[in-house]
Amino acid sequence: MTSVRDALLAVAAGADAIGVVLASPSPRSVSPEVAREIFAAVSPFATTVAVTSTGRPEDVPALLFSRPDAVQVPADLPLPPDAGVRVIRMLSPGDALRGDCDAVIVDNSHGTGRAFDPEYARACVAASPVPVILAGGLTPHNVADAILAVRPYAVDVASGVEAAPGIKDERLMRAFVKVCRMMNNP
Repeated sequence: MTSVRDALLAVAAGADAIGVVLASPSPRSVSPEVAREIFAAVSPFATTVAVTSTGRPEDVPALLFSRPDAVQVPADLPLPPDAGVRVIRMLSPGDALRGDCDAVIVDNSHGTGRAFDPEYARACVAASPVPVILAGGLTPHNVADAILAVRPYAVDVASGVEAAPGIKDERLMRAFVKVCRMMNNP
């Protein structure tokens, strides 16, 4: 999310979590101050996630400054033991499964919209000691098939519900959440 407006629309659509990208070359990247403002505005029942793909230890304070419930970080980024947040580690093909986190996210696209690798994702779900979140190229049109094929704990979407880079489309967000809810409650 890049704005309070989009975050509130996502929560109203039924999203369980709101991710904000920081310290990244992505068009979705915002400052720690904007991230904090977005997180403060959303319902306490929506999980807030500060996301970075850089892997630079010097970016960790900015992530934590935003006061998220969780951080989504590269598999090898060290975090202080007293960070006080849940940790989601990003995995790409070739990375070892991690148990030193609360969940892993399988996403070799890193926000580019490229489709996930279903074989790799299924293998991660089967072998992971922690919940697996699926991301990469998901849209309202393909998320049902992705859930059926992989059986992840959760799914994550970015470009698949955007009108333009960094700008969410309310209709697409509602459609995405609706499909996910139907898959969870057939």
